[in-house]
Amino acid sequence: MKASIASLLCALVASTAVAAPAPAPATAMQHVPWSRNAVIYEVNVRQYTPEGTLLAFDKHLPELRAMGVDIIWLMPVNPIGQLDRKGVLGSYYAVRDYQAVNPEFGTLDDFKSVVNHAHALGMKVILDWIANHTAMDHPWLATHPEWYQKDKTGEISYYRYDNGSSIEEWTDVAGLDYGSKELRAAMLSALQFWIRETDIDGFRCDVAMRVPTSFWNEARAVLDSRKPVFMLAEAEKPELHEHAFDMGYAWQLQKVMVRIAAGKASREDLIRVVREREAAFPADAIPMVFTTNHDQNSWEGSDAELYGAAEDAFTMLTFTLPGMPLIYSGQEAGNTHRLKFFKRDTIDWKTRARVPLFTRLAALKHAHPALAAGLAGGPLEVIAVDDPAVLAFRRAKGKDEVIVVVNLSAEPRTYRLEGRAPESLKAWGYTIAERIEPRVN
Repeated sequence: MKASIASLLCALVASTAVAAPAPAPATAMQHVPWSRNAVIYEVNVRQYTPEGTLLAFDKHLPELRAMGVDIIWLMPVNPIGQLDRKGVLGSYYAVRDYQAVNPEFGTLDDFKSVVNHAHALGMKVILDWIANHTAMDHPWLATHPEWYQKDKTGEISYYRYDNGSSIEEWTDVAGLDYGSKELRAAMLSALQFWIRETDIDGFRCDVAMRVPTSFWNEARAVLDSRKPVFMLAEAEKPELHEHAFDMGYAWQLQKVMVRIAAGKASREDLIRVVREREAAFPADAIPMVFTTNHDQNSWEGSDAELYGAAEDAFTMLTFTLPGMPLIYSGQEAGNTHRLKFFKRDTIDWKTRARVPLFTRLAALKHAHPALAAGLAGGPLEVIAVDDPAVLAFRRAKGKDEVIVVVNLSAEPRTYRLEGRAPESLKAWGYTIAERIEPRVN
């Protein structure tokens, strides 16, 4: 990354930048201040250490903080159902008890220790929450069958998820029916338990788009009455950001990055996806920008498979495009493996070759108001460049400015910005120019 920027380039950018479209109306919500320039890290407790426990993971918190992590997202820690369990250890997302910790991971006191340690280091903690469905042996199926969705025969059956192209059969869980006021009250009580008893800072909510938005709106108000929280939706649904969620998945952006890495999409496709989201979502809604997460890694491929030599370039974009960057467990180790989901499959930590990259990018994110999430940061201004394989953009906030130029191809490129001499980038190469002096007009 380049550490400075010539005043001539600043003047050039002012004349060649393509302005962002008019923003959509702002959300009525107020984001917690600590979320604006934050880096979020997803923790797969089962695969993080050979022990696969909360206390074993706890020892790694200082190194994550040193790398620049601000928010710890813990994958579900609840007890997992036994009935119709998938694989040896089952899915984290088949919850049998909303107010307990999976003995595989430890105890509630162990969980509290992780939260307290993270807080002492200056980090926040959010917990993965599954409000859409429960394990097939959750006690509610016996005590409150009216809280569950029924099939055509009027019976409770396993959950069938329509992903848009096919039907996934989640045979270890049953879907909940939010037409029941009593269910809503029970779920609100369970959510508050974790705030009250463990002092976590929010939730990542699984398949949030399948739970009524009205419930999430109610939940956000209730949780905020206890403490200001941060809410992440596993969804790409604008209405969720009006009153309930701070951040949602930028799935379409991740998909287009994979296609660009494979030579099947272009710079224009990436810009289009960003602009379409800006137009559709409340202006202060935060996209979570990522190359991978637990789903992508386990089911679609490791970063090495999905991006190959382009891995670092797209990682850089997750830190510089609008939104909050996500790091998934093992990315800093250069993990090339699809982690198993239903049994132990410990991450290989023999090398942490990508720690310096993530550390530099996190420092960049922290240093620049222009890179803040939502309306706190600078808008994306695309800079005209003569080579269609090269993406150039600027983000500025007040006197602060960051300019990125990246080669989105597997071949070296020589490009020219208007009024400048030709410059070259290696395959998937990039430059980042920073400036905090007063802008040249």
